[in-house]
Amino acid sequence: MLSYAHGVSDTPLLGETIGENLARTAARVPGADALVSCHQGVRMTYAELDAAATRGARAFLAAGLTPGDRVGIWSPNRWEWTLTQYATARAGIILVNVNPAYRTSELEYVLNQSGCRMLVAAQSFKTSDYVAMVDEVAPKCAALERVVYFDTPEWDELLAGGDALRDLPELDFDDPINIQYTSGTTGFPKGATLSHHNILNNGFFVSELCGITEADRICIPVPFYHCFGMVMGNLGCTSHGACMVIPAPAFEAEPVLEAVQAERCTSLYGVPTMFIAELDHPRFAEFDLQSLRTGIMAGSPCPIEVMRRVIERMHMREVTICYGMTETSPVSTQTRADDELERRVGTVGRVHPHVEVRIADPETGRTLPCGEPGELLTRGYSVMLGYWNDPERTSAAIDAARWMHTGDLGTMDEQGYLKITGRAKDMVIRGGENIYPREIEEFLYGHPAISDVQVVGVPDDRFGEELAAFVVLREGSAATEDELREWCQGKIARYKVPRYVRFVDGFPMTVTGKVQKFKLRESAMEELGLAEVATA
Repeated sequence: MLSYAHGVSDTPLLGETIGENLARTAARVPGADALVSCHQGVRMTYAELDAAATRGARAFLAAGLTPGDRVGIWSPNRWEWTLTQYATARAGIILVNVNPAYRTSELEYVLNQSGCRMLVAAQSFKTSDYVAMVDEVAPKCAALERVVYFDTPEWDELLAGGDALRDLPELDFDDPINIQYTSGTTGFPKGATLSHHNILNNGFFVSELCGITEADRICIPVPFYHCFGMVMGNLGCTSHGACMVIPAPAFEAEPVLEAVQAERCTSLYGVPTMFIAELDHPRFAEFDLQSLRTGIMAGSPCPIEVMRRVIERMHMREVTICYGMTETSPVSTQTRADDELERRVGTVGRVHPHVEVRIADPETGRTLPCGEPGELLTRGYSVMLGYWNDPERTSAAIDAARWMHTGDLGTMDEQGYLKITGRAKDMVIRGGENIYPREIEEFLYGHPAISDVQVVGVPDDRFGEELAAFVVLREGSAATEDELREWCQGKIARYKVPRYVRFVDGFPMTVTGKVQKFKLRESAMEELGLAEVATA
């Protein structure tokens, strides 16, 4: 059998815009909770959210914007983010998500590259003074005409422009409605351009496979600027009439645990590092999490041992793993609640409804037999329209047959379950042996003293590359480099045993919780004096 699968489904795709879908949900469950922002003390029913989205859409149009214009949003999670998401969608305005961690050069780049006419923003976030940074870059952004900050009279004035009756434009569900910039670990960030059809359907089917209904309340600590927050979270909720619960502006374990308890959340989303922080919180046992039923762990490889602890200690018996990328709206595969435990903790599930996936030889592009490792490709409604104003990089990512090349390595078994073995660029070649860091990380997670671990390749003058493991120990635990290496002996091949072990308190992360392995590699090279080896 070849490594190919397509998502047969009796449930049709949604042929409507985001605004139409919200209106339909509000008509069905008008009095149900739509949104709770715990840190802001804000609650909205579906009737209220729908009315606010219409008012917001009229406000943006009254401000002189037209369908197809771009509006940037630069803010941590808050109810105004969600309002702006649905208001711009109803007005046909393309929302440009700006990473809350960006500094001035990155902000300037995305505003110019997308051609934003307006920016709505928080005034600050953590140590970042957004007002000062915008003041610095605005003169260099030719298209930018207006900046409006939340919690100011100007924001109130902007929304007041929506009080006058105004016809909203007729939109098509294939219209672009969102630009999300990829992390940009290599070169400038790329603006993945997504349509109503892309993200509405992806959010809908993610929630379908979690069994979400209007009775559910989903705690969303992942950032809205990313697909996990605004698509899997927000659109997943509003397409089913569930409640969006925002625990805090940015992830902190304690507010998440408090929100789950106080709002009786039935579902919790997060990347593995978030679940690890919640499980290891010193007050974890004090919180009542019995309301939890399901949830999603995604965003980066999900360690098997962490998944087991989530199921056992957080009562999330139906928790699912999702795999995808921004360019595919984002989810391509997902485990199911009725999958056997080993499938749910050891794979990223099966293909999503109405999507195709295959494992291809990276060199020839041919589909490989089941069980053979290769690059994961995906095709279907979820594939982005392209990178904004970047046809060259679009054609490099999406081939002539509309297959999206993910850059991830994986295998598919005969039942269609996929395993991700790593990024093609993360693969380590030691003395001619191909090593996938994910395999080593999964093995090391089994050590009782290890809370979290990341493995990278570093240059070596003899073998070409060697393995370096960065280890976070459990609270109260101790271990040495020699002890960890000794623990590996006889259990994994000698060439897979990390030559270098470094104990750290945490990892450099993106805002979405993805570990920045290139920074770990750079720090290891500097600490070990390997920079000259890399250039030799």
